[in-house]
Amino acid sequence: MAGPMLFEPISIRDVTLKNRVVVAPMHQYAAERGFATDWHLMNAGRYAAGGAGLVIMESTKVERRGCGTVGDLGLWDDAFIPGLKRCVDFIRLHNSVPGIQLGHSGRKARRFRPWEGGGPLKPSPEIDDWDQWELVSSSGINSPGTDPTPRALTLAEIPEAVERWGQAARRAREAGFDVLDIHMAHGYLIHQFLSPFSNVRNDQYGGSELNRMRFAIEVVESVRAHWPASKPLFVRFSVEDDAGWGPDQSVALAKILKPKGVDVIDCSSGGMRGAPVVGTGPVTYGYQVPYADRLKNDADILSMAVGLIVHADQAEKILQEGRADLIALARELLYNPNWPMDAAQKLGVDPKFASVPPAQAYWLAKRAQSVKSVVPSTYMKGLNAE
Repeated sequence: MAGPMLFEPISIRDVTLKNRVVVAPMHQYAAERGFATDWHLMNAGRYAAGGAGLVIMESTKVERRGCGTVGDLGLWDDAFIPGLKRCVDFIRLHNSVPGIQLGHSGRKARRFRPWEGGGPLKPSPEIDDWDQWELVSSSGINSPGTDPTPRALTLAEIPEAVERWGQAARRAREAGFDVLDIHMAHGYLIHQFLSPFSNVRNDQYGGSELNRMRFAIEVVESVRAHWPASKPLFVRFSVEDDAGWGPDQSVALAKILKPKGVDVIDCSSGGMRGAPVVGTGPVTYGYQVPYADRLKNDADILSMAVGLIVHADQAEKILQEGRADLIALARELLYNPNWPMDAAQKLGVDPKFASVPPAQAYWLAKRAQSVKSVVPSTYMKGLNAE
């Protein structure tokens, strides 16, 4: 009898994930002048130790201007490589695949951390490169209207901006990452080129859908030129942004990007007028799964589902129904970093806890064997529980 799909290995190019559980990239806002800290080592490490097949570290910025806050991770300089390699080595040591997301905030840069209010920063003595931390975008449009207005990148500047993505990919390769995820969603720079809500250019990077896709396509080409052909490339879309970019456009772009070396579409939504987008129905369990379903089946490309995927049986059903190939979790893993281990128990696999390091597995397996009546504190049957 076949086991749960959630715990079947999957190979993408030359990289094999031991299961389909992916740690979605989550901003930590804990970097120091772009450098990884012990927090990043701990945060990524706990997910690897918890049994996830792939750990994707947070959106790491390809240039200084792209930083959303003072705490964003950076990869615009070789000096950042050693700190990230430390995280890579720890993730791999615990039998998980290390991944990283590359991003650029564009007009959403230079802000307070979310728990500090999230609004635009003001000049201060602590920020000694204020003028260099410039807001740039596809067009000189602010949103909301109370935000500072960005400067539109000129035609002459765009090739240099594109090359920064390629160089960041090269540094990610040198740090040892095995999976790369390009952030094209949530109202950040690439999304600012894609959406007619934020892009009103009248040159080859604006106007028609294909022109608005041009920047994204060139970024993928630059990244692939510096990223090994043996390693997978993911792209995160806001499949629906409720501002002129939707599933039809996402499918069309995915069909263009697949032959250019993109392997997986990471399917999210929102970011232009706010998030989440509720075009698929109420914001509830798995509300973004229809986006992964659409991309997988209409664009003929592997897809990753994310968004309020909470329970093991819920995740398994998504895979069994052929609606996605990978399951990404974010806030639920903040709640329970051992979710993959817990899910394996609930789905009746891994009785010896072999998915986690021996220092955990030995004691948990011993308890399960010697005191069979013990029910773990996290246990519930899932969405179908009475």
